[in-house]
Amino acid sequence: MIFSHSASTPEHNEPARLILGSGSSARKQLLTQAGLSFCVHTAQVDEDILKFEGMKQGLSPSAVALSLAEAKATAVAALHEGCIIGADQMLSCEGDCYDKPAGLTEARDQLKALRGRTHTLHTAVALYMDGAVTWQHVTQSHLRMRFFSDAFLDAYLETEGEHCLHSVGAYRLEGPGLQLFEKIDGDFFSILGLPLLPLLQALREREVIFS
Repeated sequence: MIFSHSASTPEHNEPARLILGSGSSARKQLLTQAGLSFCVHTAQVDEDILKFEGMKQGLSPSAVALSLAEAKATAVAALHEGCIIGADQMLSCEGDCYDKPAGLTEARDQLKALRGRTHTLHTAVALYMDGAVTWQHVTQSHLRMRFFSDAFLDAYLETEGEHCLHSVGAYRLEGPGLQLFEKIDGDFFSILGLPLLPLLQALREREVIFS
């Protein structure tokens, strides 16, 4: 990958490895397409508890997403040295929050609930390096679903199958899920899972990739 390198720092003789603390195939693809060299170590955190505690404390969906991103980066950093990328997303719609659907029935219910309405996707990313979270960023994207027919919904779920279960909102913009929408206002990379341009700038500033 010609656009990435690992820079030594005065405090470390060994170069900083770039680690994606997420098992998301979309995030992995985004970093790969950007030309970065990295490895993947999935974070082991109880997302349900963190989300419940955050909402119980009255945190905004953006704040909950950020707390999850930081928790994932910190969890991976406890086991692996390097520059750790943690990321997460929350979806909110008129006061309600939605998680990844547990099955196709729940995916159908979510899509019917979001149909004809505008929802907000909160995408958070955090970097853990040299013993602390050194950078964090949250974007908000606003997406309006069109009022699609039940027949279209059936065809969509049949086409996407279990792919629906890997994303909040049960859709992927890089697939047939794009047809669910009539308007999208936000950063495309963030909707896919990473605020990529701010992240790349943060990595350049920390000399993890070439500037």
